[in-house]
Amino acid sequence: MSIEKATRWLQQFDAAGRILTFDSSSATVALAAQAVGCEPARIAKTLSFRTPDGVILIVAAGDAKIDNPKYKASFGCKAKMLTFDEVEPETGHAVGGVCPFGIPDGVAVFLDASLRRFETVFPACGSANSAIELTIPELERFSAFQAWVDVCKGWES
Repeated sequence: MSIEKATRWLQQFDAAGRILTFDSSSATVALAAQAVGCEPARIAKTLSFRTPDGVILIVAAGDAKIDNPKYKASFGCKAKMLTFDEVEPETGHAVGGVCPFGIPDGVAVFLDASLRRFETVFPACGSANSAIELTIPELERFSAFQAWVDVCKGWES
């Protein structure tokens, strides 16, 4: 199970005990916000893409959408999300639980600027009914991210 991968990954930071599990689904931004009890924007959704250099994950705020021109400027290619059937084999997590924890080697993680406006956010933890509350510095450290990017729109006030 991918929640076990995420849990093992988070153990190295003494954070595995902070994983929240829910009786209901948290597979979408709206469901996760309801389960956690926060505004949807604070859900840190993890989006998976294929680039010429391999699979990448972009963690963005729940109210943000990929801006294709910004994405192309950052990554040098058109945004091409993984298909439903590609997500689990490529990221180690099923749709609804994709997160930047416990992912295969070679999958690069990027954090989107849309997250910086929050003190804490809630990324999934490998299953469609889990999350963890992290500060932005914790998200940086726990995700082993490569860089901050600005590839989203729709979240600016």
